[in-house]
Formats: sequence, structure tokens, C-alpha cells
Amino acid sequence: MRLVRDEVRVQVPATSANLGPGFDSFGLAHALHDRVRVRATAGRTEVRVFGEGAGEVPGGDDHLVVRALRAGLDHAGAPQAGFSLDCENAIPHGRGLGSSAAAVVAGLVAARGLISEPEALDDHVLLQLATEFEGHPDNAAPALLGGATVAWMNGREAHAARIEVDPRIAVTVLIPTERLPTSRARAALPATVAHADAAFNAGRAGLLTLALSSRPDLLLPATADRLHQAQRADAMMASIALVGRLREAGHPAVVSGAGPTVLVLADLGGEVVAGLGPEWTVRRPAIDADGARTIPTHAEAQRASGQH
Repeated sequence: MRLVRDEVRVQVPATSANLGPGFDSFGLAHALHDRVRVRATAGRTEVRVFGEGAGEVPGGDDHLVVRALRAGLDHAGAPQAGFSLDCENAIPHGRGLGSSAAAVVAGLVAARGLISEPEALDDHVLLQLATEFEGHPDNAAPALLGGATVAWMNGREAHAARIEVDPRIAVTVLIPTERLPTSRARAALPATVAHADAAFNAGRAGLLTLALSSRPDLLLPATADRLHQAQRADAMMASIALVGRLREAGHPAVVSGAGPTVLVLADLGGEVVAGLGPEWTVRRPAIDADGARTIPTHAEAQRASGQH
């Protein structure tokens, strides 16, 4: 295996995990992207970050994109090099929109784009590698595959399948200024759950598959949850309260991933969001149907257009 390109550009979407009842399994990709330019160099590794995370994340080999990139190259048996990375980040950090999964998937897809035999890093392999970084595949699956996904583990092996989303479904994302580390959100969960609550969520997760694919009129009952959102209320009181108000008004609202972002599977009107206050940013991204992908470099774009 060898490196056949010295530059690759990758685009990766933000994601929302869980979608209510599908804890650690369901996910959805948003057209809100991080873009990474990777160049192989003879020198030491350097990372420049613009946008979200600038001045906060490591600038060398400890950067998560670089770690994932090197893990992908190692798995494929490809040689290592120094790397120069430019990261243009639009995915907020610490808000439950899959920023860490996006970084991991970006590095892995970049590795695939650099090597002579990209089939060695097919989607199944990349999902497995990403899950080893993340601990679970719920964000990595939609970041890699796009659209809505259901992911599961068979022993230590990660799998995922896409759900074709009904085109009538729109998305509103309500992003608070506060952050919540995923580790803190997970620490709030109980070690065991009641059988009745597990049965409730199993039924609603099945209903969610139907609602996403062909019955958006069922999204409100399909996004009900008893396993993880109320249990995390002390860690994100404003988000849980907002989810409750929106659901009482008939909107299919859930906590995005570990929170504190609120995801609504509907296009909220201006009158609904007008009273949220300055601590909330409202976004209405399209659903990203493509997932992570390489995008042409400047030189490749010129060649494609016939310029020299």
C-alpha cells in the first residue's frame, strides 16, 4: 500500500444521535459541515483550525483528525508522513451535534483518499475504526453514510443501515450557548432501567423508522423517550424544559445526542422561536443525504474544467 496523492479535501456533516427513543443507535446527518484539507509533507505535523474550536484544540499530532488519519493509514498498511491540515469547522463543539465523530470520520475518509487501494478502507471498515474511537456508532454512522441511519453492535463489530427519509421532513436545530461534555451527560444515566421503559422505547424506536421513512405525521409519538432525556435534566435543565414545551405544543422535539442542542423534526415557524432569547441559535439545515465525502482540490477542479 502506498500514498498516491499528496493532498485531499474532505467534507463531513454534523449529526444528531438518538432522535428520542433510539438511544445509541439512531442518527441523522445535517447539511452543516466541517471541511478539512490534508497535505502530506516532509516536515512535522501542523493543524490550523478556523471557526469552531479555533484556539481550543491541539495543533499537532494530538489533534483528533490527525489521530484518526494515522489510524486509517495504519490499518491499510500505508506509510506515514508529516501532515499539514487546514480545518474549517462549522459544527459547534460540546453541543451534541457530533463534532468529535465528524473529526474522526474526516481523518479516516482523508486516509482513504490518499492511498492507492481505497477499497481497503471501505465504509464498513471506516465505521468500525470510527466506533473504536467513539465507543458507539450512533454519530459515526450518519456522518459517514449520510441521511438517517440505524447502527448496532454485533459483539465488537459495528454495523449500520440507512433509512430513506421522507422528503416532507424538515429540521430545526436550536443550539444553546452552553456546552455539555458527553462524559458528563453519560454519567447522569442510571445503571439499570425499568422493563416497562425499555419496552416503551423499543416500540417507539420501531415507530420512528416508519415515521422517518413514510409517515411524518407519526413523528411526535415516534420521538417519545423514557430512557435518557429526563434522566439528564439536571445537566441541561433549559434544554429539557424547551423539549417539553415544544412537545406539548405538538412539535416532535428531542435532545440532539448528549445535548444540550434541541432537535425538532419540523420547520419551526418564526413565532415559535421568537421568544427563545439570545442564548439560542436557530438553524434550519437540510438533511445531508451524502455523508462524508472527498471534494475536489483546486488543482483537480481546474483539470476537470479544462483549465491549465
